[in-house]
Amino acid sequence: MVEPGPAGITDPGYNASGERRLPGGWTRCIWQRMKFKLSAINCIVAISLALAVCAEAQNYFVYVSNERSGDVTVIDGTTDAVVATFKVGKRPRGIHATPDGQRVFVTLSGSPRMAPGVDENRAPADKSADGLGVIDPVAHKLVDRWHVGSDPEQFAISKDGRFAIIANEDDASALIVDLGSGQSHGKIKVSEEPEGVSVNPRNGEVYVTCEEKGEVFAIDPDQQRVIAKIDTGGRPRSVAFSADGSRAYVACENGGYVAVIDARSHKLLSKIQLPTGSLPMGTAVSKDGKEIYVSTGRGNAVAVIDTEKNEVATTIPVGNRAWGIALDPSGSKLYTANGASNDVSVVDLKSRKELGRIKAGDGPWGIAIVNLAK
Repeated sequence: MVEPGPAGITDPGYNASGERRLPGGWTRCIWQRMKFKLSAINCIVAISLALAVCAEAQNYFVYVSNERSGDVTVIDGTTDAVVATFKVGKRPRGIHATPDGQRVFVTLSGSPRMAPGVDENRAPADKSADGLGVIDPVAHKLVDRWHVGSDPEQFAISKDGRFAIIANEDDASALIVDLGSGQSHGKIKVSEEPEGVSVNPRNGEVYVTCEEKGEVFAIDPDQQRVIAKIDTGGRPRSVAFSADGSRAYVACENGGYVAVIDARSHKLLSKIQLPTGSLPMGTAVSKDGKEIYVSTGRGNAVAVIDTEKNEVATTIPVGNRAWGIALDPSGSKLYTANGASNDVSVVDLKSRKELGRIKAGDGPWGIAIVNLAK
């Protein structure tokens, strides 16, 4: 029972039901302390998430294949400083890391550098130098080399990370190599001078660009057969898919445009003309799929394409003869291999500006990002 106080006033330490209660000031004090603790916890969680995102964005290396000097330059993505350079073999060009970041592969070729149409008998090829170099990204060194057909150039790694699909330039074929054993898993004939290779992230289908006749071959890698051929013209050099796999974007060097392909029906939809003087080479797609980045070779710039409007939004000046390009894990920075100025441009995509250039080897050709946060 609640004992009434003087003049019938109930004891303030109890409520009307006779239950003990805390004075209002104590309640407010406890509630404030609880809010402070909750705010502190939320702050800690937010900081932890931010640090995790920051670590993912920065904990990576940039591998650059240098075609003329026969080596690979390694750049620390946190500092954008060179941390290693090592020999790999003749004419390293195409370079990619496995999805888990445990290995890096680079194509090697004993075929001499010559302009299209030049008589190859003037400079015989050293076929013993052809291969796929296997790199340990922790030790920053070449650990093996596999024979993977004649004059391998660009390649892509399958959706499941088990195979490499390699363009054998003077054999008019795409070779499938088992990345566990280094052995051939099959070969698909395409047309003359296959170059760019890319894997559709949605269904694993592979596109191979063929320079001589201006064609793109769509391949089912499981059935090892051609499922479509798309005429793009313009000497297609590379191809990149949108994140949802619905579109393929093909850089066509001689035409100075990017061909847009419906990757479901394998039909050519349109051609996006780049600024005068552009010789489109490498391609990359933004994380949100709203932009395509295209290196323009001797145009010495990166063209930024708005995928909704299907037009060039702007161009960003970079080094001389920009070729291979790649995005950092956060998608905020773009690296370009500048083959004539022997350096790598670092581009901030938000400000649309080149942040600086990093000295590489002789003839930088390809760029691969090794994400150590995975």
